[in-house]
Amino acid sequence: MRVAKRPSMAREFWLYLRRNRAYWMVPILLVLVLLIVVGVLGSTGAAPFIYTLF
Repeated sequence: MRVAKRPSMAREFWLYLRRNRAYWMVPILLVLVLLIVVGVLGSTGAAPFIYTLF
């Protein structure tokens, strides 16, 4: 018996965006990802370099 492989969460979300023509969500998600990356890097040794940007 063969089990069907489910698409990943990112692939499923991309298909949702394309199917519903919700391309306006892409910039929002990019900004959220950028804020998360800055937050994570802010707690590491890269913090002094990030703080000089602002």
